[in-house]
Amino acid sequence: MQSKDDTSIKRMANLLRQGATLTDLACPACSAPLLRFKDNTLWCEQDQKKVIIAKEDTQIQTAPQVNTAYDKLESTLLTKIQVFEEKIEKTEDLDEIQKLSAALSELLNSLEKVRKIKTNT
Repeated sequence: MQSKDDTSIKRMANLLRQGATLTDLACPACSAPLLRFKDNTLWCEQDQKKVIIAKEDTQIQTAPQVNTAYDKLESTLLTKIQVFEEKIEKTEDLDEIQKLSAALSELLNSLEKVRKIKTNT
């Protein structure tokens, strides 16, 4: 019986024969070497995942980590929305209510954008 590492190495060798190139980058999840396909896609054969570089000279992230970042942002926005709702409920000052409502509206717009991005990834 072959180990997972042996199987992964054989699949990696097969991809190299098919034209993929070995990079000097490592997978952030498992530290395995990354392959680059002809279309410039980075691939971790160990995890069987596409790897995305956010920008040159920044940390490499796999797609699941990106979704986790959006989940965290969504949670933060929901918390802030709740705080603003409570402040609006407690205040009697019309000017303060208008300022809080404007901020709440921006938070809701941001939340909508994050949710739209999450459904497209």
